Amino acid sequence: MSFEGLLGNVQYAMNLVGILAFSLSGAFLGVRKDFDVFGVVMLAEAVGLGGGVFRDLVIGVRPVAFSDLGYFCTPIIGGLVVFYNARLQHHERAFDLFDAAALGLFSVTGATKAFAYGLNPEAAATLGIATAVGGGLVSSVLAMEIPPLLRSNRHLYALPALVGSGSVAVLHYFQLLNEWTAPAAAVLAFGLRALALRHSWRTPRSSFWRNPFAGMRHAPEPPEPEADLGGTGTLDDHTLLLQRPKADRK
Repeated sequence: MSFEGLLGNVQYAMNLVGILAFSLSGAFLGVRKDFDVFGVVMLAEAVGLGGGVFRDLVIGVRPVAFSDLGYFCTPIIGGLVVFYNARLQHHERAFDLFDAAALGLFSVTGATKAFAYGLNPEAAATLGIATAVGGGLVSSVLAMEIPPLLRSNRHLYALPALVGSGSVAVLHYFQLLNEWTAPAAAVLAFGLRALALRHSWRTPRSSFWRNPFAGMRHAPEPPEPEADLGGTGTLDDHTLLLQRPKADRK
């Protein structure tokens, strides 16, 4: 299948599903921050469209978010669904899976579109990652939070995006990129992210590489708490004398 065909119905459907999934995740962040309906919809738009807008600007084409009504309206629908559905707001685990699905889809569609416009494999893989994580970066900044991409206490985030876009680069190199292998690459990235959520997988922090054996050392024993008399936290000389053996009190 040609790139034109892959960028047709298959990629359009993948983009819409990814936008909807990301918009649900962004709307949940807005609800958790107690934003009003406009704030929730704004975060849904930022997460759903931010990465794609950045990708199109780098490629040098007009962002499809400003030329296709389906792209623009999908985050609005997702944001309103989350805002007005109180029961849905309590399923945080489900929103993590939505985010993981969108991460996998956008890492693939971003790299695929970059290849369609003649970029090399390195640039295409990088744009795939940027497409997948760009919306989350924008929404986190708007919500005054550290983006998940930069937080060491969050599960794997950038690595699944790299797996998705890197798989597209490898498939393109061997001329195997088609309407079947592209969704399979997205599923691979989603599966890695979902496993990381289930098993709490994380990448090592910078302190690990400075001293990888620090965690193997035994921590020093904490000092025993001193007796507290009258709130002073110390023992006076008379009390110490009484605690000494009789032979030593002379």
